[in-house]
Amino acid sequence: MSEAQATKNTRTLIGRVVSDKRSKTVTVLVERRAAHELYGKIVARTRKYHAHDEKDEYGNGDLVEISETRPISKTKAWAVTRLVEKAKLV
Repeated sequence: MSEAQATKNTRTLIGRVVSDKRSKTVTVLVERRAAHELYGKIVARTRKYHAHDEKDEYGNGDLVEISETRPISKTKAWAVTRLVEKAKLV
């Protein structure tokens, strides 16, 4: 069995952390661009996901990758897998 077959085929998304106030949880805003149904114009669609952050290491503005996991709580079924880009200090 190769390495590719050993890993599960889970959905992954990339988004920006918009809230890190809760313990071991971050709220990640994922933006996707899609064509409007009637007019065809490209519009941004956003959705927020609650993701598990075991060590509380991600903060507001960080760009992270999240992957689907088993349900951890009522609203949380995603986990942060890696940091894509650290937030820029203003």
